[in-house]
Amino acid sequence: MEFLLPVLLVVATVVIVSFIAIKLHQKDLAKTFESAQRDSKVVLEEARKEADTIVQQAQRDAREEARKRRLSFEEEAKNRRAEFSKLENKLKAREQTIEKKLSGIEKRERDLEQSNQSLVEQENRYKRLVTECERSLDNSRKTLQNIARLTAEEAKRELMKLMEEEARKECQARIQEIEEETRKQSENLARSMVSLAVQRIASEYVNDSTISVVSLPSEDMKGRIIGREGRNIRAIEQATGVDLIIDDTPEAVIISCFNPIRREIAKATLDRLIADGRIHPARIEETAKKVEAEFDQVIKENGDQASFETGITDLHPELVRYLGKLRYRSTGQQSILQHCVEVSHICGIMASEMGLNVKIAKRAGLLHDLGKAVDQEIEGHHAAIGAEVAAKYGESDTVVDAIRLHHAEDLSRSSPYAVIVHTANTLSGNRPGARKELLESYVKRLEKLETVVKTFSGVDSAFVLQAGREVRAMVSPTGVSDEEIIGLSQEIASKLRSELTFPGQVNVTVIRESKFVDYAK
Repeated sequence: MEFLLPVLLVVATVVIVSFIAIKLHQKDLAKTFESAQRDSKVVLEEARKEADTIVQQAQRDAREEARKRRLSFEEEAKNRRAEFSKLENKLKAREQTIEKKLSGIEKRERDLEQSNQSLVEQENRYKRLVTECERSLDNSRKTLQNIARLTAEEAKRELMKLMEEEARKECQARIQEIEEETRKQSENLARSMVSLAVQRIASEYVNDSTISVVSLPSEDMKGRIIGREGRNIRAIEQATGVDLIIDDTPEAVIISCFNPIRREIAKATLDRLIADGRIHPARIEETAKKVEAEFDQVIKENGDQASFETGITDLHPELVRYLGKLRYRSTGQQSILQHCVEVSHICGIMASEMGLNVKIAKRAGLLHDLGKAVDQEIEGHHAAIGAEVAAKYGESDTVVDAIRLHHAEDLSRSSPYAVIVHTANTLSGNRPGARKELLESYVKRLEKLETVVKTFSGVDSAFVLQAGREVRAMVSPTGVSDEEIIGLSQEIASKLRSELTFPGQVNVTVIRESKFVDYAK
């Protein structure tokens, strides 16, 4: 019971407090409700006013929109009426045009009918004329057959034959004119280019020989070179690979060898031995080895000098070495290295005149005889060998092609650089003093030229001029006509090309001349 009494008191207290709180809250709720009613009335009033404003604005907007649409409709209707008016005018104009065209067409139809009638009449007249012409041709043909005693086929063949002969003569005359004009133009251009190249090139020449002469300070030196029982001369020949000739020539010893490099090494060795004064087998062998070792540098310097002279300074070192070797090889009166430098300069001048790459042309000209430095080591023509060597050391296809073809006969499909190198090589080789030819072989070649020309029928005599560079054939005026000499000159030139070998080109001239002599007494 004691525990229940406090609990009841607490409950009663809570109930009383709750009742008091509810009463107080009801008063607050009543106040809040009244305030909310007032606020709602205000909001409703404002909403009603705003609704009235919106309705009024909407009515104004609707009236404005209706006005704008009415104006737009009126404008569009106006434009449509204008377009309709334009279309109506166009239709009227087209109707008038169509009416005019119809009237024109009707007029043309009338004209065509009249033309058709006229054509029918002309066709009938043409048919009558054709018939009359055919009858006249038959009568004329029969009359001609009776007069000439030839059938139509025979007369046709005769006419064709005459026409062919006339056409052939005209063609030969025209061909002669074209060839003459082309020849003059090409010769003028070639002369200007070659003369320019010759004027701008000047070079020295060296003698072609298989021997070298070493001067001695005195006659006593010959005995020292020979040595006791010839041991010194044998040592020199064995160390250098040359033949040492000691004869009655005063104060001179002759070195003989087909290899120019060995000959130069032997000459340098002998000069050093003579200057030193100590000549014995051991000293000879030592000096020869030393000179041979130093000679590689001399060869390289020769190649570098040639490259510097031509302006081609980016060659492979091996190519420079091969060029240096050419300094000691010669043909005719000219060293091959000097010939290569000269050809390089001529190629550069020609390439400049023709608008080609001067550096490529000079490079091909400098290396064109490269194979002559190795042709004793490898079998084959020096042009093919040189091309292989140049390709091996990275030269361009254009340069390799020019080296390979610089002795070729047919250059019609080759590059312009091959033609330039071929021409420059021929020009350098044929210059006065550059080559020498035995008199006997020279005379035989000229006689062969005359003999070949005289084998043609109608040729009375033949003469070789300008050291074999021109052949003149004198033909009988009764045996060969003026038109036939064109073909005869071409046949002679073709036979010379196929049967003979000659430097450069041969100018073939055929001359036909009639002379009549009479005496007045």
